[in-house]
Amino acid sequence: MRRAIDQLLWHNRALRGLYPIIDSGACRRRSIAPIRLAQAIAAVQPAVAQYRHKGPYTREALEEAEQIGRILRAAGVRYIINDRPDVALLLGADGVHLGQDDLPPERVRRMVGSSLWIGFSTHNAEQLRAGDLEPVDYLAIGPVFATGSKENPDPAIGSGALAGLRCLTTKPLVAIGGITRSNAREVISAGVDAVAVISDLAGEDLEGRLDEWQRLTQPNPRP
Repeated sequence: MRRAIDQLLWHNRALRGLYPIIDSGACRRRSIAPIRLAQAIAAVQPAVAQYRHKGPYTREALEEAEQIGRILRAAGVRYIINDRPDVALLLGADGVHLGQDDLPPERVRRMVGSSLWIGFSTHNAEQLRAGDLEPVDYLAIGPVFATGSKENPDPAIGSGALAGLRCLTTKPLVAIGGITRSNAREVISAGVDAVAVISDLAGEDLEGRLDEWQRLTQPNPRP
């Protein structure tokens, strides 16, 4: 019963504004504990946050992911696991985010039913059109700008192309890739629903930085 109530509450929260991603590798390269970043994210209460772990899910990684989930969900933040629907189900997460090389969204939907949100990454207009037909709850588009957070990234699409891409789907659209505090507003103004951020979350004064990000990414009210 509690799970059903939680799902109803989260489905009523729009995916808007800041979409922080806790990348375990990026955190450790900057000597920031992923759990510490999760606590700072929980303090500003975005609608959603993701745990991104590209290595094997060892016992240590699972424990870290589970603890991050407890922190975020206690703050009312929808918890998304990157790539792995099995891990999302195991940890009782709220959703899974899939890439182009992961399991097809249709098969994952059959696996998880309606219990989890599914996000799906796209990198160009063709993929975005195809993604709009998939049984997913939101789509991501990027990289918008050059990014160092991903090995062998797709070509940057630029912020100028976002408005045209926005018209290709009615699903919530998340921009990702090289987005910083200096260019976040131009990305939001292109009509995307949210911006996903990895590298620019980490630094001194995590709480202050997250608070600034939350304010920067508040979308303009819609009529």
